[in-house]
Amino acid sequence: MDSLAGADVVVIGGGFGGLSTACYLADAGADVTLLEKNEQLGGRASRLEVDGFRFDMGPSWYLMPDVFERFFAYFDHEPADYYDLTRLDPHYRIFFKDGDRVDMVPDLEQNRAVFESYEPGAGEQFDRYLEKSRENYEVGMEHFVYEDRSSLSDFLDWNVAKNARGLSLIGSMQDHVEQYFEHPKLQQIMQYTLVFLGGAPNNTPALYNLMSHVDFNMGVYYPENGLGGVVDGIVELGEELGIDFQTAAPVSEIKGRQGAFAVRTEDGREWFPDYVVSDADYRHTEMELLDEQKRQYDADYWDSRTYAPSAFLLYLGVEGDVDPLEHHTLVLPTDWDEHFERIFDNPEWPEDPAYYLCVPSETDDSVAPEGHSNLFALVPIAAGIEDTPEIREEFRDLVLDDIAENTGVELRDRIVVEESFCVSDFAERYNSTQGTALGLAHTLRQTALFRPPHRSSAVDGLYFTGAFTTPGIGVPMCLISGELTAESMAEQAG
Repeated sequence: MDSLAGADVVVIGGGFGGLSTACYLADAGADVTLLEKNEQLGGRASRLEVDGFRFDMGPSWYLMPDVFERFFAYFDHEPADYYDLTRLDPHYRIFFKDGDRVDMVPDLEQNRAVFESYEPGAGEQFDRYLEKSRENYEVGMEHFVYEDRSSLSDFLDWNVAKNARGLSLIGSMQDHVEQYFEHPKLQQIMQYTLVFLGGAPNNTPALYNLMSHVDFNMGVYYPENGLGGVVDGIVELGEELGIDFQTAAPVSEIKGRQGAFAVRTEDGREWFPDYVVSDADYRHTEMELLDEQKRQYDADYWDSRTYAPSAFLLYLGVEGDVDPLEHHTLVLPTDWDEHFERIFDNPEWPEDPAYYLCVPSETDDSVAPEGHSNLFALVPIAAGIEDTPEIREEFRDLVLDDIAENTGVELRDRIVVEESFCVSDFAERYNSTQGTALGLAHTLRQTALFRPPHRSSAVDGLYFTGAFTTPGIGVPMCLISGELTAESMAEQAG
C-alpha cells in the first residue's frame, strides 16, 4: 500500500469498519483523521455506563478469533497485547418455550450426545454438518471473504470456480439444514446465528452454515472489558499508528473529488483530504452527505433493499443473581417461523418473540456493583417499524413476563437501572437506514457482488467500508471490510 504514503485521508465513522480502514491506511503512511459523530468510538459497539453498571450497547459475541488475530498480526501485534480472552463454558444456553433447556459447550462429544438425544443418528449427522461447515469456512474465507470479488467476471475466473465447487452457494440455510436434521430444535440450534447475520432461514444463503464451524469448532469467547475493550485495543493501535481521532464530529457534507475534497462537520469545521472513506450508513452517506449528481443509487434503490432487523434492547441493572441464565442465553419459540415473518414479510411487533439475553456479570465482575447482575435483552424486530414510548412500555412488560415464564427469572422487583434502545435510537444515534441494527441483510440477492461496492463509481477518491459492503454484517466482517477498502484504495492509487 506504499502508493498511499503521504496522502491525506478522512474516515467518516468510528465503527469497526472505519477503525480498521484507518489503521491499514495509517500503517501505509497516509495521514488519517477519523471523524466520529458520537461522543465515543466503536460505532454500534458503544458502551453505556450508569451507576456502576457498564453495558455493551451493541455486539456482545466474540466470534471468529482468527480474524482478530489476523488483523493485529498485520501490525506485528496480537490481541493479547491489548486484551485477554476467556472461553465461555457453556458457549450459550437455550431455553425453548416448551420448557426444554439445552447447553452448547466447548466439548464436542457432549454436544454430539445432545443432538443424538433428540434424533437417532443426529450425532453422526452433527459430525458431517460440522465437516461441511469447516470446509465452507476455510475455502469461503480464503477465496470469497478476504478477496473482494465485486464483479461477475471475478466469479468466472477458473481458480474461483474450482474453489467454489462443493461449497453451499445455492439454496437457503433452511434447505441445507433440513438435509441433515429433521428435528426442528436441532435446526434452530444450527440456525440461531442468522440473528447476527440479519437474515431468516429461508432467505440466507446456505454458505453461511460456516457459522457453525465458528460456533462449535472455534469457540465463543469474552474479551476483557467486553466488546468495548476490543474497541479500546484497536483505538490504542490506531493512536500508535498516528491516527487523529475526533469524536463529537458529525459530518454534514462531502464535496469535491480525489485530491480536492472538502468535508464539513455540523459545527462548521472543515477538512480538505485527498481521499474520503465513509463507514457511516451507506444510504445516509449517499442521500444526505453528497449532492444528487454524486450518488451511485437513488431512493428507489435503497427502498428496494432488504434490511437486517432492528432490535428492541433493554439494559437492566438487577439486584442479586439471575441464575439460571448464562453469559449468553437464547430463548426460542418451538416454532419460530412467525417470528421471522413479522420481521421480513409482515412487519409487526412480535407476540411470541425469539430473543437473546446477555449476562456479562456471569464472567466479568467489573460490569456491575457487588451483589448485582448486569443484563440486557435483545429482541430482533423489523426495521422501520413504529417505535413509540407507549409501544416500548407495552413490549417491555411482554418481554419481562416472557423471561419469567420461560427461564424462571423474575426481574421486575429487582431492577435498579433500566434503559431501552430501539428503532428510533438506531436511526438517531447511527443515522441508520430504517433503524436497522446491522445494515443490509445477507439475503440470496444481497451477498458478495450484490452488495454496494467499496469504491464509489460516481466520485473519484470516495470509498466505503463497513456492514453495507463486502464481506458484510458482524464485527469480524467489518474488520475485514477495512482491509478490503484499504486494498482497493491502494490499487487505484498505484
